[in-house]
Amino acid sequence: QLQLVESGGGLVQAGGSLRLSCTASGFTLDYYAVAWFRQAPGKERERVSCISMSGISTDYADSVKGRFTISRDNAKNTVYLQMNSLKPEDTAVYRCAARSRCSANTPWESWGQGTQATVSS
Repeated sequence: QLQLVESGGGLVQAGGSLRLSCTASGFTLDYYAVAWFRQAPGKERERVSCISMSGISTDYADSVKGRFTISRDNAKNTVYLQMNSLKPEDTAVYRCAARSRCSANTPWESWGQGTQATVSS
């Protein structure tokens, strides 16, 4: 079955860093844009960042711009989210998903189960 698996979450103090990984199983990420999403209890799901198929184009939510960096390593079939200068409001379950383009109108597919990032004050 096609699936994405997230890893790298954990507990960190405010100002610290985490590096999340999104690895594909059953298909290659070479032909997909990949986005990171997050959702905290009582809050709407938020698109955090997206990276194009080529890895050249990226975008970020205003809430994380300047602190988070998305990248990909197609040889490892993995997309990363480097999260620096973390704030308590970054606490959420982080999930990744894929589709043809970041700007496509089609639904995001192959959602992972998520990894929990918790930032303490």
